[in-house]
Amino acid sequence: MIDTIELESLLPTVSKPARYTGGELGEVKKDIYSADVRFAFCFPDVYEVGMSHLGTSILYHLVNGVDAVYAERCFAPWPDMEKALKDAALPLYTLETKTALCDFDFVGFSLGYEMCYTNVLTMLDLGRIPIYAKDRRSSDPIVIAGGGCVYNPEPMADFIDLFVVGEGEEVLAELIELFSVCKRENADHAYFLSRAAGIEGIYVPSLYDVTYKKDGTVKEITVNEGAPMPVHKRIVSDFDAGFFPESPIVPYLGVIHDRVTVEVMRGCTRGCRFCQAGFIYRPVRERSADTLIKQAKANISHTGHDEVSLCSLSTGDYSQVARLVCTLSDDLAGTGVSLAVPSLRIDSYEGEYAQKLKEVRNTGLTFAPEAGTQRLRDIINKNITEKDIFSAVKEAFESGTNGVKLYFMMGLPGETMEDVLGIADIAARIRSIYYEVPKEKRAGGFKLTVSVSCFVPKPHTPFQWAAQDDIAVFEDKQRRLKDALRSVKGVKFNWHDARLSMLEAVFARGDRRLSAVLMNAYQAGCRFDSWKELFDFDKWCRAFEQAGVEPAYYAARERKYDEILPWDMIDTGISKAYLWDEKMRAEQAATTPDCRLGCTGCGLKEAGLCL
Repeated sequence: MIDTIELESLLPTVSKPARYTGGELGEVKKDIYSADVRFAFCFPDVYEVGMSHLGTSILYHLVNGVDAVYAERCFAPWPDMEKALKDAALPLYTLETKTALCDFDFVGFSLGYEMCYTNVLTMLDLGRIPIYAKDRRSSDPIVIAGGGCVYNPEPMADFIDLFVVGEGEEVLAELIELFSVCKRENADHAYFLSRAAGIEGIYVPSLYDVTYKKDGTVKEITVNEGAPMPVHKRIVSDFDAGFFPESPIVPYLGVIHDRVTVEVMRGCTRGCRFCQAGFIYRPVRERSADTLIKQAKANISHTGHDEVSLCSLSTGDYSQVARLVCTLSDDLAGTGVSLAVPSLRIDSYEGEYAQKLKEVRNTGLTFAPEAGTQRLRDIINKNITEKDIFSAVKEAFESGTNGVKLYFMMGLPGETMEDVLGIADIAARIRSIYYEVPKEKRAGGFKLTVSVSCFVPKPHTPFQWAAQDDIAVFEDKQRRLKDALRSVKGVKFNWHDARLSMLEAVFARGDRRLSAVLMNAYQAGCRFDSWKELFDFDKWCRAFEQAGVEPAYYAARERKYDEILPWDMIDTGISKAYLWDEKMRAEQAATTPDCRLGCTGCGLKEAGLCL
């Protein structure tokens, strides 16, 4: 463990030292000497981001519910803390017991964003764990990773011992139990990994070999004896009965989502063709309204938070949304606790609960039209109309909401400049609708935030084969839209850095050859690339050049149907043929209905996953 005197002298020298202290209300404290297995949950971003991550909170408390296991937390240190640790010759440590990462049995990373990969390498190195998996001995921790990015694990395959594909609640318990058995048998890590590969949802990259053709595409993925091909994702089938913490940790600092979050449902039935989450988290599973109300009240009681957020991919599609919102609104009225309902579908925002949100100090509404014209919304299978958009915002304005956020995407397959400028047309019409509402119903002045991201083609979606716009094209579209929005008063325009989105696309669809790029970037000092003040694109360009890798090959290249994709060893239950058929339908601007209206044949039913 870290010497507390050394740590006390170090922390005052860095910004926000509370990031590194631990000891918060709700933190789990155990006797380290009675723990048979020690698990470090590592989040590759700062404390304020990681403490807002619901998945990490769920798994932390779930694993700590096992008597013989002690789970602790570690977050990526800001550059000043990284330097301070190096200058003091101290390792990166966990918050609960100040134990170096190298002293744990498991070190687990949540990979939710491709641009956090160099932070993972930073944390391994600072934690005194060999960065490359091939260099680790049986005395080193087992390094695992889960989260949305592991549906293409290949760019990180050289650094991670095993990946958890899918939902972790059940599979982690099985992994820990297997490790305990292997530990009692004095088995080495190679033996443990070979047996772990037999657990559904586990991908052990060292058991798979990849060869490439002269054109750079994958020639073959071969499997060592005993490893599965493909690896099937894990899901929690009885979601309503699934574990959920009622007394989460209360952060010392103001974090990104400083509130109670309850998970309404998992999965989505809509089939938006760009949306990876909508495909990889199928099938839809819901918690009952009674369960959610109980969880929300318990969390408020144990934490003192003043906001409750209903979390899902599309909360408006939750079958009991009206009852849930109205009941919670009534229960929270007069308590000073607000209710947030993010991820609302425009066509599911109903008057039945619109007013209720305002009664509990709702902080604004967020909708995602995604595209500026109906043609492009049909291409991406958004299945909403302009009438839906304008009816929803009118309902919101009439219920007393003045702050509305709209999310769009540019660079989608089939997009023209007319589609881009259509975003400004929508903003102008919404402003007109606001002033059409009777003055006595308006709350303050008109506020509309238009946020536009750059399309990134993602694995396991119908657009996984698509090319991404190059940086210059994105930047031209951003300039044109910014100019068009100047004439719409009251609109705030946010846009993404196209360079960062290009890098995201590279690693989203990359292969194992990108490990050299990641190592070069890490050694050059790339950290926290999602933070504008630290992002250094020139360093990334040099990292690619040194590795002899052309980023456009991964980002801007259209794939063919018969090409072996780097992530083809991962099975989400959605068939590749179905995704290709959806791509073909997109090219004809043909929509596919919500699967609640009838099975569309995605493959889940045949795989036995459609609940």
